[in-house]
Amino acid sequence: MIDGFQHLPGYLPPDRQREWLLLVQAVLVKAPFYRPSMPKSGRPFSILMSNCGDLGWVSDKVGGYRYQPMHPETGEPWPRMPQAFLDLWSKVAGFAAPPQACLINLYTSGTKMGSHVDADEAEMNAPVVSVSLGDEAVFHVGGHRRGDPKARVILRSGDVAVLGGAARRAYHGIDRIVPGSSDLLDGGGRLNLTFRRVTVL
Repeated sequence: MIDGFQHLPGYLPPDRQREWLLLVQAVLVKAPFYRPSMPKSGRPFSILMSNCGDLGWVSDKVGGYRYQPMHPETGEPWPRMPQAFLDLWSKVAGFAAPPQACLINLYTSGTKMGSHVDADEAEMNAPVVSVSLGDEAVFHVGGHRRGDPKARVILRSGDVAVLGGAARRAYHGIDRIVPGSSDLLDGGGRLNLTFRRVTVL
């Protein structure tokens, strides 16, 4: 496993998971899910996405990968990040500045996230912190080259993963989810919350 990757299983116990789900649902009332698309081809992602915080990550054929302060479909500012989200970052990130973006991805049966490096942020010294809610996911993390060997980890509801240090620039992704492995979300599926610091102080 590459240095700087941390897996914190069961970091959020079941009661906290339900609290976080309510917080996410409140965000989604103001910033509903939308489907991003690839920059060159315009091909839609398999996942649905939203954001909260000062900035949100978006992608489309016209503008490519980027951060912006408003929802790409409603034009409204992203909702504020709940305090519970900021508190978790303070406890696990080991970075002085707060996160500016929380990406909210919804995975349903058959969806995945291809191997990639998070590289759209100016601040690459801050880790990426991920929280899983709902169905289990098969997560992979490799090295700094796409073809490097990959380790696979099962991320369960309530788990936290941190990509810092050398792992901050590592290829990683979601191979698949395991439908029916959690009853947290009505109708199943997995919510992944990804916290990022975007700008340098």
